[in-house]
Amino acid sequence: MTQLRKLQSISDFDQFVSEHATFVICKHSTTCPISSAGFSAYMKYADTTEIPTAYLLIQEARTLSNHIAEQYNVRHESPQVLFIQDGKAVFTTSHYDITTDALHTHVG
Repeated sequence: MTQLRKLQSISDFDQFVSEHATFVICKHSTTCPISSAGFSAYMKYADTTEIPTAYLLIQEARTLSNHIAEQYNVRHESPQVLFIQDGKAVFTTSHYDITTDALHTHVG
């Protein structure tokens, strides 16, 4: 079991990346019911994996959310989960496709 880490700034994110070559991150909107369902599935996944996990709240960290989209060349979505391995987004999913089963299947 790993600890789910909240990221609030680009410096938080840079620190997390410096500690982990492989990780999963979730962008969550606190005002969206679809995001709530996806984030709940993500938290269940985080409780069962050894892969480092993190999340950000869009309303608190929009600059960070945009930074991640640019850094990994993905379109910003919310909710959104990215699996990063060796500096590349090797798997991304969003909205209703964020399920515990999908994360275990595509991430491990």
